[in-house]
Formats: sequence, C-alpha cells, structure tokens
Amino acid sequence: MARIAGVDLPRDKAVLYALPLIYGIGRKNAADVIAKAGLDPRKKVRDLDDHEVSKLREIIDRDYQVEGDLRREVNSNIRRLIEIGSYRGLRHRRGLPTRGQNTRTNSRSRKGVRKTVAGKKKAKK
Repeated sequence: MARIAGVDLPRDKAVLYALPLIYGIGRKNAADVIAKAGLDPRKKVRDLDDHEVSKLREIIDRDYQVEGDLRREVNSNIRRLIEIGSYRGLRHRRGLPTRGQNTRTNSRSRKGVRKTVAGKKKAKK
C-alpha cells in the first residue's frame, strides 16, 4: 500500500484516480504530478515500485501544499475573516453560503436539517 502525504492510497485504483484522495490534490494536479513523474496514469497503485512511490511523494512534497498544512491554512483564513468582521466571515459564523447563493429554498447542505416553525392556526367559525 502506497502512503503519500499521510494518506494510504487504495491498492486497486489507478494512480490517476487514487491521488485525488489526498486533500489538496484534484484531478488536474494528479495528472500533472503523474506527468512530472513520468508514470502511466492507468497503472494500479499496487503495481508501483518503491522508486515510483518515492518519486510521487517527492514531487507532491516539493510542489504542493497538502493535507494538514493546507487544512490549517484554510481554517486560519476563515478564522481571519470572522475576526475582522467581514461579510464573508459573518456568513461563515452563521453557517450560511458565503458566495451569494440563494438561501430562500436552497442551501440545505449548509443550513442543515429543516427546523419547522409552527404556523398560525386557522380560527374556527
């Protein structure tokens, strides 16, 4: 099992699809890393030898900010926005979308499960 940037890559996946499991590496970056390393993108992770794994690890460590460092930086950026009291920081604090999306009917993933508010009952005649 190949371990890169603290993440165990699944043995049965192709390298091109296994690398994006590392936080901070998407499909484009994975393709770039594989091209720099000179590997076949369809090669399975279990078929990589130690030299190829170390080459991938070296390229990722040198050129990309991944996993813990990237998570820490993203969280510090959000914390900074909240501390300076910007509009985006306020939206983060309230758990609402920060990029101007409609929230009247959408944004359930940010707002969470619906909280039903009791409506007014109709008066009997």
